[in-house]
Amino acid sequence: MSGKDTFSSYHPIISFIYFGLILGFSMFFGHLVCIAVSLVSAVTYSIYLRGKKGVRFSLMYMLPMMMFSVIVSVAFSHGGVTILAYFPSGNPLTLESIVYGVASATTLVTVITWFTCYSEVITSDKFVYLFGKIIPALSLVLSMTLRFVPKFKAQLKVVSEAQRDLGRDVFEGSLFQRIRKAITILSILLTWSLENAIETADSMRSRGYGLPGRSAFSIYRFDSRDKLVFLWLLGCGVYIVIGWITGAAYWRYFPSIKGTVSGVYSASFFAVYFALCLTPVILNAKEDRKWTRLQSKI
Repeated sequence: MSGKDTFSSYHPIISFIYFGLILGFSMFFGHLVCIAVSLVSAVTYSIYLRGKKGVRFSLMYMLPMMMFSVIVSVAFSHGGVTILAYFPSGNPLTLESIVYGVASATTLVTVITWFTCYSEVITSDKFVYLFGKIIPALSLVLSMTLRFVPKFKAQLKVVSEAQRDLGRDVFEGSLFQRIRKAITILSILLTWSLENAIETADSMRSRGYGLPGRSAFSIYRFDSRDKLVFLWLLGCGVYIVIGWITGAAYWRYFPSIKGTVSGVYSASFFAVYFALCLTPVILNAKEDRKWTRLQSKI
């Protein structure tokens, strides 16, 4: 359906393999082209998944974080042979340190953005499905922890609005009054958390959690569509790993900037990497066109 994430409807193992490849490549590939490709793909997919929230997240949080990381890196990194200026302390400002700072900051922002996409696609039930039989206790704890954070935020909003309607707005009054109101809200949230934990434990016990031979319901099936995408991810992953080993994406920052920027094999490497990063966006665009074509026939 148009406007929905088609990639999320694939088998959980497909989503997990994709994000495993993308996060691994994004963290270890230092080539500027790879960094730029991963950043553009991550922001594009985040906007597709979250809409205006994705744009606001990128502009309000990721962009300032990137700028701050660049400043910190340049202030403490002074390596490189291309000296542009000198700080008042006498340390040199080099082109290599600036480029390295930008690359490091971009990588950090890219990985965080990919993780936001990961949290949108791989929900707690998918995580439990993938690891419930391998590490049942750990998968349950992680799933409950990830699920608790948004629930806690939603409950905080509800409690804050209720207190505001009662004339106990935490942003009004003297400093002592605001602290007192905040402590009241915190106390309410802690009580709710404990009650919710007890209810969850009782629910799990009534459903037979931990009993031997207990089965689990699953709606996921690995069909032909999943097989095609799996082969695509596997082929791209193998090609990219081979290219990285053979130096198609070689890059260094110190003592001077040097790397592979031309060649047929390098160009094909970057093209495959770009296609891999944009796989969810490509699948979504294909499904959107199909949905639009069906609507036009009605």
